[in-house]
Amino acid sequence: MANPRERAEEPFRVNEKIKATEVRLVGENVETGIYPLSKALEIAKEQGLDLVEISPKAVPPVCKIIDYSKFKYEQKKRQKELKAKTHKTVVKEIRFGPNTDDHDFDFKVKHAIAFLKEGNKVKANVHFIGRTIVFKERGEVLLLKFAQALEEVGKVEQMPKLEGKRMYMVIAPKNTKSNK
Repeated sequence: MANPRERAEEPFRVNEKIKATEVRLVGENVETGIYPLSKALEIAKEQGLDLVEISPKAVPPVCKIIDYSKFKYEQKKRQKELKAKTHKTVVKEIRFGPNTDDHDFDFKVKHAIAFLKEGNKVKANVHFIGRTIVFKERGEVLLLKFAQALEEVGKVEQMPKLEGKRMYMVIAPKNTKSNK
């Protein structure tokens, strides 16, 4: 039985690890066709390259004559590029009190605009401390005013919602493609 660590590192069977008796051979400087495994290995050794099982589920399995270390390097490079292209959604949080004054409000709007332009979502909170919970409507008006101030760069993903002593709303960037 193969070592489990080895199997995790080597996703493809190479040279003597190929179990099929016949293989479909592809690659550069090779006539594509079905060959016995021993003949395919011989052709690979003559070229100083490896025989790599590319498609093991095919009948017969497809093998390619390539430099395996170079092939692995290119596979890792391709996966790294794909990983770099994926965009992770980050939620930035901005907190208000129900009695936030205009200067603080404007300051927080500027930050939210910067976050949205970067492609992040913004979660705006109004935290009610102690008896300020009686000003629920003030908190909702504040959040709606916040959403209106961000109208050009963001769209409301979730309307103001009260959970316990905290009212929040989520704003997503309008169009991420043109912001980059």
